[in-house]
Amino acid sequence: MSAPVTLSAHELTRRHGANLVAVSGVSLELRRGEVLGLLGHNGAGKSTTLQMLTGALPPDEGTVTICDFDLAKEPERAKACIGFLPEHPPLYKDMRVDDFLLFAARLHKVPAAKQAEALALAKQRCGLQDCSRKIIGTLSKGYQQRVGIAQAIIHNPAVVVLDEPTVGLDPAQIRDIRTLIRELGDSSSVILSTHLLNEVENLCDRVIILQHGRLIFSGSSAEMLANGNMEDAFLQITESGAAGK
Repeated sequence: MSAPVTLSAHELTRRHGANLVAVSGVSLELRRGEVLGLLGHNGAGKSTTLQMLTGALPPDEGTVTICDFDLAKEPERAKACIGFLPEHPPLYKDMRVDDFLLFAARLHKVPAAKQAEALALAKQRCGLQDCSRKIIGTLSKGYQQRVGIAQAIIHNPAVVVLDEPTVGLDPAQIRDIRTLIRELGDSSSVILSTHLLNEVENLCDRVIILQHGRLIFSGSSAEMLANGNMEDAFLQITESGAAGK
């Protein structure tokens, strides 16, 4: 029996002005326990797609459903099921870690009686137990990224969306964040946008590739690797997509 669908998008389109189409007719589906990799060159429409999937940006056309809630018709109930780490983490850097995460818990409407438990679990999952009283701005970039992920998961969402979560991190920090993403994939559904193809190979069950705002590939990581290594497969797919544009 297939795992339940946690997120589905149908024919998402977003325009910038009259002539520029940032995303055109993108459809995708995500199931519980699955890590989906979102690939594409700069300007392919990845961040715009993620913003539409999370309700940060309304589509001009198309629909998004999260845990059976229509994002346009029931935005609060749909957004309660999702956690989002944008490319630039939404951190208040003059706040202490605990204070910020409790603030995030309240924003996500975690009941007051459960906030301490939610805080402790998010810190444990993100390796932040020793950072409770530290000012976020004094932390390394890797630890700030952990705080960003912690705010995205503190309400235990069914879907976690991560936009370039390891960009700018050193190898040790990348390893730690990847371990966390694997663990998130055990209990939630994860959408991971990244430029690092080995990250997709190591973490993702399925892959979609965008080019010029259009979906040009959707399949398993194994299907991509059938044509060689991940880098060769990505270049082959995007070059074919460009030729067929």
